[in-house]
Amino acid sequence: MLALLYDVHGNLPALEAVLDDCPAKRFLLGGDYAAFGAWPRETVDRLRELDAEWIRGNADRWLIDESDVPPTMQPMLDVARGSLGEELGQWLGALPQATSRGDVLFCHASPHSDMQSFGAQPADEDAELLRGVEAKRVVFGHTHVQFERDGPQGTALLNPGSVGIPLDGDRRAAYALLHEDRSVELRRVDYDWQASATAVRQAVGELPAKRIEQARFDPR
Repeated sequence: MLALLYDVHGNLPALEAVLDDCPAKRFLLGGDYAAFGAWPRETVDRLRELDAEWIRGNADRWLIDESDVPPTMQPMLDVARGSLGEELGQWLGALPQATSRGDVLFCHASPHSDMQSFGAQPADEDAELLRGVEAKRVVFGHTHVQFERDGPQGTALLNPGSVGIPLDGDRRAAYALLHEDRSVELRRVDYDWQASATAVRQAVGELPAKRIEQARFDPR
């Protein structure tokens, strides 16, 4: 059994709730670990205690590559960078973009990008996002929306959802289990999201706090 944890975003209470709930002993960590949360360093330190394979998300890459960081995100990214320190920030930014286990490909947003991703509903862009991919299942995050569906040419698409900032209308922390028989179990866990939102508002800013409170994407 493999636990799939994506988009923790420095929300340590949500992570601890997931780990308390999780029956798996092995983990695949799908990126965006520290930025935009109130506990960047503490979250990464906790994740490093796990038996886990790590890949990089866009927010991890931004720690060392600011070429496409939105201006509104820069101050929040600086909070994470200050908490992590240069060595740990460099380590996160240098993680691999993707990894495979058998016929399952794990990436952050899509196989060729850490920014362009799949939606919960089929779209014309899906085929291009899967161009050249031979994996039978692609696991990804980035959008913070938990779902499982079929993609083009029978490729199974799985988004475990976000541990730290779900954006699918459900404030509970999200993750998934990949069982030995290849079945998938989507799970949600209650935690004190109000306390996390308050801490994030004080430490980082209004935008990520609102997203935790609303469990919806709001660019403002």
